[in-house]
This record gives sequence, C-alpha cells and structure tokens, in this order.
Amino acid sequence: MAVKTNILDVRARQVLDSRGNPTVEAEVESGRAMGRASVPSGASKGRHEALELRDGGERFHGMGVAKAVGNVRGALRRGVVGLRVDDQRRLDHKMISLDGTPDKSKLGANAILAVSMASAKAAANSNGVSLFVQLRKSGRYILPVPMMNVINGGEHAGNDLAVQEFLIEPVGASSCAEAIRMGSEVYHSLKAILVSEHGRGAINVGDEGGFAPPFRLTREALGSIRKAVSASGYSEKEVKLGIDAAASTFYDEKSGRYTLDGHAMSGEALEDHYARLRDEFGLLTIEDPFHEEAFDDFASITKRLGRSTKVIGDDIYVTNVARIKLGIEKKATNAVLIKLNQIGTVSETEDAIGLARAAGWTPVVSHRSGETEDPFIAHLATAFGADFIKTGAPARGERVAKYNELLRIEEELRSKAGYAGRELG
Repeated sequence: MAVKTNILDVRARQVLDSRGNPTVEAEVESGRAMGRASVPSGASKGRHEALELRDGGERFHGMGVAKAVGNVRGALRRGVVGLRVDDQRRLDHKMISLDGTPDKSKLGANAILAVSMASAKAAANSNGVSLFVQLRKSGRYILPVPMMNVINGGEHAGNDLAVQEFLIEPVGASSCAEAIRMGSEVYHSLKAILVSEHGRGAINVGDEGGFAPPFRLTREALGSIRKAVSASGYSEKEVKLGIDAAASTFYDEKSGRYTLDGHAMSGEALEDHYARLRDEFGLLTIEDPFHEEAFDDFASITKRLGRSTKVIGDDIYVTNVARIKLGIEKKATNAVLIKLNQIGTVSETEDAIGLARAAGWTPVVSHRSGETEDPFIAHLATAFGADFIKTGAPARGERVAKYNELLRIEEELRSKAGYAGRELG
C-alpha cells in the first residue's frame, strides 16, 4: 500500500562522473525514507537540450556545478519541501515553474533532474517497492535488449573513426540475463581479435568502455565486430549490429556536407552509404544518421530502410515532446533515444516515451558518455517497456552498474517479465 508522506528535506553535493568532471547528486528525505540520485552528462550534445548549468572560471576547468548544487539547496529545496514525495508530476511541475525558462537555464536541468530522480527513489523506498514499480505500478514488465557499445569513435575516443558508436544487440537471447552474457562473450572475443590483428594498443577504451582501435573506416570496425560475433559461436540473426553515427559531429554547416570514411558527401550520398552498410552488415539500428535539423533527410532514410532497420533520433529530438511531435508529423524516424538529462525531469521523460509509443515508435533508453554509478535508467527502461537500453560496453563500473541492476530486476520479476528481443529479432 502506498504511504502518503511528504518531503522533509533536500540536500545536494558535487560528485564526479565517469570522466572525472563534477556533477550534481541530490538526496530527498521523506518521512520514512531517503532517495539519492546523480545526474549524467553528455559529450556530444544536441543544441536543443535542456541546459546543464556549469560554473565557468578556474575550478575544475570551468566544469564545476556549485551553482547548480546551490540551486538545489536553495530555491528547489524551498519549493518542494512539504510536497508529497510520491506525486511525481506535481513535484516536477513545481520545479519547472520555479525555473520558468523553456530550457531550465535559470536553475539548471542538472539541478532539477537530480531532485526529480531522488524523489522517485525516495517514494519507492517509502513504499517498500523497487523503483521500476514506483514508476509504473501495474502491467507486465518487459526487459530491454542491451545495446552494447563495443567500439568507440567520434567524440568518445581518440581514434580516427567518425562514427561515434558501434553496437552489438543480442536480440536472439531468451532473457535479458542471457543477452548480457552473450554481449560479454562477444566483447571478449573482440578484444582477442583486436590484439591479434592490431596489437595491444587497439584495446584502449573510450568513454563508454568500447575499444578504440586505430581504425579510420566504418567497415573496419563493423568487420571486426562481425568476426567477434562468429568467434563467440553466434549467428548474425542472434546478435545484430548497429551504429550511432552522431552525424552532427562530422557535418559542415557551411558546405552542407558530411565527411565520413574519407569522403565529403551530400545527404543523399550519405544515405546511399548507410544503405550499403545496412545491406552488408545487416544493421538493425542506425542512430543520428544526419545532423540534428535534417528532418527531411531522416524521413528519406526511414522510408527507405525503416521496414527492417530502426532509424533512431537522438540529437534531433533531445527527449523533447515538441520536437518528437514534429518528427512524428514528418515521419522522420521510427525510433527515439530517451535521455533523462536532455529534458530534465522524470515526468517529462515519461511523456516522451508515451508519445513515441503512441506513434508506434521504438523507445531506446540511454545513458550518457559522462555517467555515474546510478542505475536509474535500468528501472526506467523496465518500467516503461523500452525495447532497447543503451548503456555502453560490458566494462567500466558506471556501465556495468546498469547491467547488474537489470539482472537483479529480472531475478525479482522472474516469470512476470518478458524480453524485448523476441519481437525485434
């Protein structure tokens, strides 16, 4: 039975994320329990994301979040103390109104999100239930397919790959636990292949735990992953491949061209390039194939490849309902990436997922490249039935924390949980 309990106190501090930069951690205390949450940060950010408030100046090379922490301790604390801890929408609406800007730039999306997430955890702890149950209290839960980023490029690594992420997706597993095992096996097979063919320097890792080998071409990376899938004893039907192009990072606004794999290309030529890669490697997912304002190019590739490939929009939508609605009108994609810190509250994130679901799109819950050990997104993905969860390689503690939480969730649910891969393979 849900317990009606009010927020008694809110605390906050600076902690470090996985890149060693400060981020906001908040604690919300209710009558019976406390919830603690920390906020991630992205390296490649969409220009329409809610604002992450940073201090500037010399401390932490300008990356400090003391101002955001002060806003939690001050205006946000004063605004939410006394509110019901389990009334997530009222709580989030109160913080949005306290900020009063369209991008949360007054108080900072990082400050607001820390309190929003911590409140959800405090409510779950007050009610003695798991966080995914607090977020959605009824229905059959579906565990997501892990999208494991096993080779890093772009903004996430120091190599010459323009494409930012190369992913494995174990859709052929019978459970999330089996999918995590399969992904780990492929990751270690890939490590052995890279050492054998390119030396030990090829297994340095990027921000999200994927290897950062000295490749230049997209095909080189995909070819090595294909070898690793086979070496692990799996077929290409069991473990699919995907890419996050993050095309805004290799798009030149002046010329209107993209530079990828040694060639400068128009949008049309780039679409052809992706189509060839899809046909050659059986790509199940292609994320951000064009820059963040190219709705018509997104619509073109979705029309062309969308029957068998998930075209995922990230920077183009930034978990923003208004931009997702525009994408639905234009039939720009058939999938959407969901990142809590792009929009800044749990309630708005839920609304973005619901809108995508209503349109028949595939929701993909995602981490950021600057992560914390907080496993919140494992519960978020489970609660709202995301088909995929994107949370990095099966390596580095801040990534593994999410996979381990999924294992615990699946164990708790037992026969009451499904696995999304059965519908996606």
